[in-house]
Amino acid sequence: MKALIFAAGLGERMRPLTNHTPKPLLRAGGKALIEWHLEKLAAMGVREVVVNTSWLAAQFPQHLGDGAQWGLSIRYSFEGDAPLETGGGMLHALPLLGDAPFLLVNGDVWTDYDFTRLPREPDGLAHLVMVDRPPQATQGDFALDADGLVRSEGESRLTYAGIGVYRPQLLDGWRVHTTDTGADETPPRFRLAPILRAFMTQGLITGEHHRGRWTDVGTPQRLAGLERELADIA
Repeated sequence: MKALIFAAGLGERMRPLTNHTPKPLLRAGGKALIEWHLEKLAAMGVREVVVNTSWLAAQFPQHLGDGAQWGLSIRYSFEGDAPLETGGGMLHALPLLGDAPFLLVNGDVWTDYDFTRLPREPDGLAHLVMVDRPPQATQGDFALDADGLVRSEGESRLTYAGIGVYRPQLLDGWRVHTTDTGADETPPRFRLAPILRAFMTQGLITGEHHRGRWTDVGTPQRLAGLERELADIA
């Protein structure tokens, strides 16, 4: 299985820390956020990783190299000066990922979730890890049925953790499912969530609820909180 790490965001809410450092390369617990993921991916047997980049893109190969220090082969999917959003970023990276299901993780989250729990072959088009709604996301993203299907609406809404397994076929005919204006650009820029919602109605998106540690490191305050948390764990 290959993996895709989303690392192309501008990190605007994290400024001034991201003025000179892309958010996934900010450090917590003695290592860059993205390094936590690389170590876990290598430990579960993943050998090929694609990192999508845009903001301060040159720093990623400078810092991570070709991945050899983790026993990985890292390739970079450069999106240009403006990130292509989640859907566009995934579409842009598909030529490097191939036809098989791949693991996806956001480069700006930290979690104790065990990646080996993810299915190598999702039952549908994607399998998403969900977490309890954090204070900054009171509405949640999706609902999770008792039978493990993710729904766009429901009473107990959870937050998407930025972790999942995706089939490349999720993006077949993607244009039908988005109204994002950037979809008409070259390369296209569009969000993934509307496409996921379209297939949720067909029961093709499964999920699970992770009740352990998870942090969306979106602000300097949350990064500082994570640093304290990791110090307590150590």
